[in-house]
Amino acid sequence: MTSTKTPTLPAAKSGLEGERKRKNIKPQRQHLESLAALPWLAPTLILILGVVVYPTVLLVYYSFIKFNRYGVDKGFTGWDNYIGKGGALTYPGADIPRVLVNTVVWVIVVVIVTVVLSLILAQFLNKNFRGRKLVRLFVILPWACSVVMTSTVFRYGLDNEFGVFNRFLVDSGILEQTYAFTKHPVSAFWVAVFVAVYVSLPFTTYTILAGLQSVPRDILEASAIDGATSFQRYWLIVFPLLRGAVATASLINVINVFNSLPILKILVDIPGYHAAHTTTTLIFQYKAQLGPGVSSALSVINFLFCLVIIAIYLAAVKPTKEID
Repeated sequence: MTSTKTPTLPAAKSGLEGERKRKNIKPQRQHLESLAALPWLAPTLILILGVVVYPTVLLVYYSFIKFNRYGVDKGFTGWDNYIGKGGALTYPGADIPRVLVNTVVWVIVVVIVTVVLSLILAQFLNKNFRGRKLVRLFVILPWACSVVMTSTVFRYGLDNEFGVFNRFLVDSGILEQTYAFTKHPVSAFWVAVFVAVYVSLPFTTYTILAGLQSVPRDILEASAIDGATSFQRYWLIVFPLLRGAVATASLINVINVFNSLPILKILVDIPGYHAAHTTTTLIFQYKAQLGPGVSSALSVINFLFCLVIIAIYLAAVKPTKEID
């Protein structure tokens, strides 16, 4: 009969201490490896601190400072720049609820229309046909051109006196007489939406096109042999595989469109606190008339507003969710 010797108390205690030391070595080693990588990460961290963190902290600080009309710091003012008598959210000359609605409509409409049209256009460009390279070249042109130049072309093209677009609408019978599209808040706003979609299409289309070209052909061929229709193949196979491309394009478009000042600044050519303002354009109106303190406060609100829209988008779309 074989007997098992029970370890004595000192031996058991020594074994537990050894096991505890071995468990502590791994975190210490990982900590040392992280410190060793710090010199390689330092330039990136310094860049992030200098370009992102420092301006954000400075912006928040300025939003609580009172400035006179010459930009001289008059000291801490609390929440007056936000909700004071002439604050960012309470200034009597600006219709803040309308501005917030405009901002949401501006972002949502431009992004959704851009993504839908890009899905259709990318599907077309993914097919083999004569002249496909030339068509792809024309599609990328709006992205290659300056946004300021494109907006300026549309502004003068829609001018009610000498605009070629306006003249075409009249000559073709769509309009009875020329119309000052950029001089009226509602029409100017929707012209800006059209231009924003126009300049956003190339990037979104090529991002989705790259996702389409990564879809395995053998899966599509197998599904076709099994009797799946074109719609079923696209909706059940292709579209789920495009989740990453669509999510990336949509998120970048949300950020770009939210902060797209040139289009609105050039096309919505109406002085004062007009009805077509978004939070981005209102910031510069505040800066010119109310000073950097109030405009900084609205910039902070604008930043938080953008984060809320992105958070809602991520919660609804779940771009990191795995495909079953």
